[in-house]
Amino acid sequence: MAMSTALWSFALVVGLLTLTPGLDTALILRTAALGRRRRARGVVLGIQTGTLLWGAGASLGVTALLTASRLGYEVLRWGGVAYLVWMAARMVHGSFRGSPQHGTDGTDGSDDRDGRDSRDSLAAGWRQGTLTNLLNPKVGVFYVAVLPQFIPAGAPHFTTGLLLTCVHVVLGVLWSAVLIASAAALGARLRRPEVRRLLDRITGTVVAAFAVKLALGD
Repeated sequence: MAMSTALWSFALVVGLLTLTPGLDTALILRTAALGRRRRARGVVLGIQTGTLLWGAGASLGVTALLTASRLGYEVLRWGGVAYLVWMAARMVHGSFRGSPQHGTDGTDGSDDRDGRDSRDSLAAGWRQGTLTNLLNPKVGVFYVAVLPQFIPAGAPHFTTGLLLTCVHVVLGVLWSAVLIASAAALGARLRRPEVRRLLDRITGTVVAAFAVKLALGD
């Protein structure tokens, strides 16, 4: 397989995967819809940081060792389940706190001096996105199973694997930009208190469903 063929083929596979609605899509849309564009960008960067780390790990063979280790996989899987359940519970619980001055992620929604939400932080979004991605062992399994199939014979394994991973990252960033722009276009409609509460309940339910799916090993 030629390198150009490998790149285009892998781009097609991960492109379809990127367009498929999932946990990442739900988190990005929810964050952007609440008007936290900096945090939404941080979530995107965090998700892609996790993708890059999984790809690098798979290229080095680290994730192959992890998925081969039943104990290591189970520890990571249940850590991911716990994190997703915690995140879902905060979203849903925060939506029932009544007063719109409370943050929809379960924290106090105080504003800073510029009138902007103090939780609209790039760093906070990056942490959330990175943890969500790295605590999902299925991403690692995907890379261990799929990535080697697209590395041409004789090509440097780590460098080529990292290059293919970067293709996934670029596609993910581009699609996330579309999601953020779409949410921003609806603007104030999505930031009305009753809509925010509904959005948190829906997103919290989606996150909880992914936690159940991960717990069941589906």
